[in-house]
Amino acid sequence: MFLSLLGVTFVVSFIVCFIIARLFTKPIDSVLERIVADEIAYAWTRYLQFAIYVVGISGGVEIRYLERFIRTATEDFTPPMLTAERWILEIYRAVIETLQSIAIMLLVFFVFALIAYVIVRVCEFRGGKGD
Repeated sequence: MFLSLLGVTFVVSFIVCFIIARLFTKPIDSVLERIVADEIAYAWTRYLQFAIYVVGISGGVEIRYLERFIRTATEDFTPPMLTAERWILEIYRAVIETLQSIAIMLLVFFVFALIAYVIVRVCEFRGGKGD
């Protein structure tokens, strides 16, 4: 049962990552084309898509959290039962944690991209001012 839960949460996190990566491909590409040279913007876009998958899946499938299902029972700890309600809760948790991890990663990216954009604009303004 534990392996099924691990597989389902992985697939759910992967699907969420796929949707988010598709939704954000164009905005990421547009930002990167403005900041870096066109030749490497595509490579950076691909890297960020990869990062979305890595961060999202690792956030959605928390191994430490799932380990409690396979721990042996002691007098202080009883492993949770995998009931239908628990499955729904675990799938919901995987979706939310995946989205939260990706949101933090994209926030950091866009903050640094905004800083880089301002630097590019200032350099363009100063370069055009001398003409």
